[in-house]
This record gives sequence, structure tokens and C-alpha cells, in this order.
Amino acid sequence: MHGSLMVDIAGTWLTSEDRQFLRQPEVGGLIIFARNIESPRQVRELSAAIRAIRPDLLLAVDQEGGRVQRLRQGFVRLPAMRAIAHRPNAQTLARQCGWLMATEVLAVGLDLSFAPVLDLDHERSAVVGSRAFEGDAERAAQLAEAFIQGMNEAGMAATGKHFPGHGWAEADSHVAVPRDERSLDTLRANDLIPFARLSKRLAAVMPAHVIYPQVDTQPAGFSRRWLQDILRGELGFEGVIFSDDLSMAGAHVVGDAASRIDAAFTAGCDMGLVCNDRAAAELALTAAQRMKVTPHPRIARMRGQGISTTEYRQQPRWLEALSALRAADLID
Repeated sequence: MHGSLMVDIAGTWLTSEDRQFLRQPEVGGLIIFARNIESPRQVRELSAAIRAIRPDLLLAVDQEGGRVQRLRQGFVRLPAMRAIAHRPNAQTLARQCGWLMATEVLAVGLDLSFAPVLDLDHERSAVVGSRAFEGDAERAAQLAEAFIQGMNEAGMAATGKHFPGHGWAEADSHVAVPRDERSLDTLRANDLIPFARLSKRLAAVMPAHVIYPQVDTQPAGFSRRWLQDILRGELGFEGVIFSDDLSMAGAHVVGDAASRIDAAFTAGCDMGLVCNDRAAAELALTAAQRMKVTPHPRIARMRGQGISTTEYRQQPRWLEALSALRAADLID
């Protein structure tokens, strides 16, 4: 069975315990959070230290913009995606923002940001809200495609989240188990549209910890119906499937961390995230070892292709992107 883990660390440098944990072949990635970040230089040094142990590890961060932006000190404060949608030249601005975000992330030695958000803003979900480009599905797909184009131009692969759409379910899957009672036909006509339109542009998809009871009794990230029949079958998606964080409350419906990682891999996830709980990550690792999982070759597509350079601010494209976003009053 294919599968690997993405884990995290507690501090701004690696402990001996971290080093030992990251050496395990079932660990295929590491995601950094705000607690791991002091400055661009420190993140570059941390990335280098990780790669000295495991050059093949996928290094990730959540750098969407707005309120979900882990890299802050010494980085451009990106706007929320919903703010871009309100501007006359929104597609151009989305492309510039995608390029700028990806360039800064790649410059500190990371491979990817889990972006863009493809959820629709139905003005129901507080956890989505301004993270979404739009409430209109076609418009959201257009803006997300422009953002992805900018990311790709910088050398970063895009991850669409949270399949098949978290914008209707009101509960926050970090602390509860959200439910979306709508039919599959309704979802196809609304929230699934950005994923369908962009299925060939996305290198990865992250499913939601949301239950859609008219489709399956399991959250989407544990559902073969959603991941195999619909995402891969109907939408023709051939990229990487990352689970959302399996430590979130929305994932607890299937049991402990071992049961969660088993369910995620069985449903079709290529990489399972187990964050903010080292004991759970260790339990998931033991389960992955018992399952004898090996990394899927498609994960290699997520590695950053841009040149990791500290001189990016001297590029004409950098000044162009900054000027455009400032002129639109999206950044300071």
C-alpha cells in the first residue's frame, strides 16, 4: 500500500528526538507552524538542517494569505483571497499574489504552501469566510486558476482545499465534526465546480473533515466514495491527495491516530498529516510501519522547482507584484 506521513516539530530547531523521528522512511514530509518561525534566515537554516537528514522530505507550510499566514516576520503580509475578488483587475492580482507567495516560501527552502482554498463563501462557515475567493463557483474557479498560474510560474505546485467544499458546513472541523446535508447533485452544481474546472491544474487536493451524509457516512478524507469514485473517477484527478490534519476533531470519528491513518490510506490519501500531537504521530507511524506503506511516486511532483534564493526581491517581477498589490490597496 502506498502512503506516508507528514509531521511537525515543536520548536525553531531540531531536537535529537526530532532527528530520529524524521529518519523513519514512513515519514515523507514536515509542515511548519508559526511556533517554528522566527525570521526568514532561521527558516532557511531549519530547512537546511532537515534536508541534511532527509533530502527527500517534502517541506510545507500554510501560507494562504489573510488570517492563515504562518510566515509573517520578514515576509509580505498577504491579503485574504476574498479581498482580491473585490478589485476590478482581480485575476491579474490573484496571479501576482500567487507568484509572490510562492516565491517567498521557496526562498526559505520550503517546497509548498497548501493553497489555494477552493471552498465557496456561502457566508455560513466562520472557518472559511474570507479565505475563499468567492461565493460564486465559476468566479472562484477563475480567480483560483490565476493564483495557481502565479504559483506555477514561481516553481510551486498547487494544492486545492478542502474537497469537496467546506463552505456550507457551519461547524469548524478543528474542534467539531461538521456536516453538510446537501445532495450530491447540489454539490456538483456548486461547491464541486472549482475542483472540476481545475482538476488538471492542481498537483494536489486536500479533502475536508466534513461528513456529507447523502453521499457517505464517513468524512470526505476517509471516504473511498469521495476520493476514488468522485475525485479520481468523475473528475479525473491524478495528483496527490493529502489528508487534512488527522489530529483535528473532525477526524476523530474513526478512532485513534492509528485508526485514522489506516482509514486515510485505505480511502486513497497519499500522505497523512498528523500535527500538534507527537504521541499521535508516533502511533500513526507504528500503524504505517505495520501496514508496510511506501511513498507514492506522485509525491515527488510536489517538490519546489523554483530557485531557492535570498535575492528574489531584486527581481523585476517582485517589484511588479508588490506595486500591483499596493496600488490595489491589498498590502501596505
